[in-house]
Amino acid sequence: MSQVQILMYHRVGDFPGRVKAHGALYCHLPRFRAQMRLFGWLGYTVVSLDDAVAGLRGERPLPPRPLVLTFDDAYVDFLEHAAPVLLEHGYPATVYAVSGLVGARSSWDAGVGPEPAPLMDAAQLREIQSLGFSVGSHSRSHVRLAEQDDARIRAEMHDSKASLEDLLGRPVQHFCYPYGSHDLRAVRAAAEAGYLSGTTCERAVATPADDLLTLPRKAVSRGDDVFGVAWKLLFKNTPKRPPIRR
Repeated sequence: MSQVQILMYHRVGDFPGRVKAHGALYCHLPRFRAQMRLFGWLGYTVVSLDDAVAGLRGERPLPPRPLVLTFDDAYVDFLEHAAPVLLEHGYPATVYAVSGLVGARSSWDAGVGPEPAPLMDAAQLREIQSLGFSVGSHSRSHVRLAEQDDARIRAEMHDSKASLEDLLGRPVQHFCYPYGSHDLRAVRAAAEAGYLSGTTCERAVATPADDLLTLPRKAVSRGDDVFGVAWKLLFKNTPKRPPIRR
C-alpha cells in the first residue's frame, strides 16, 4: 500500500537561541539544511503535493518512500531562506497563504506567541510560483474553522480560493486548515469549494485509506535535529485518534 510522509514547516531562518513559545513555528536554517540532506540519506524522494495526491488516488505510481514538504502561512522567510535550499536539492514544496493577509503580518500571533512576522506579498507569491513551488490556501483570515458557523466556514474556503486564483493566475487546489482545526463541516466545505486536498496537524502517515481532504502531517519543531526528524519519519506513523472522513 502506498504511504506518503508529509512534513509541516512554518518559519525558516536565523533562530539560534531558545524561543519563548510555539517552537513548532521555527526551524533554524542550519538544521533545515541538514534535514534536507537527511531525506536523501534515508532514501526518501521528495515529491510535489500534486504527485502525492495522484499517487494516493492510484492515478500514477509513487517512488519508494515519497515525502511532501509543506510550509504554513507563507512567511517572507520562506522566499529568503527556505527556497534557496529547496532549489539546491531540486525539492518541490507547497506554501499555504492566508488570502486576506497577503503582504501583511501574521496578526494571529499577536499576544499569544511569537511576534507577528511579515508574510509574502502578491509579487513574492508569484515569484515562488515561478520558481516551481505551489501555493495553496490557508483560509481567508486564519481562524479556527471548527469554531465557526457554517457560513463563515464556507466563506473562508471559497473566498480564499477565488482570491488566490485571481492573484496567481492559476487554480489553487490544496487547502490547509489553520491550527489544524477542522470538523466534518469544514471538510465538506473544502470539497464544495473544489479543493483536491486538505492537510491537518494530525501526526501520521498518509495512505490511500485517508480522506484526501484530511491528510495527516508531521510537524518539524525548533528542537528537532536530524535524529528527531528521522524518528518522526520512521516511527511516528500511527494516528493518535480516528481521522475525520466523509
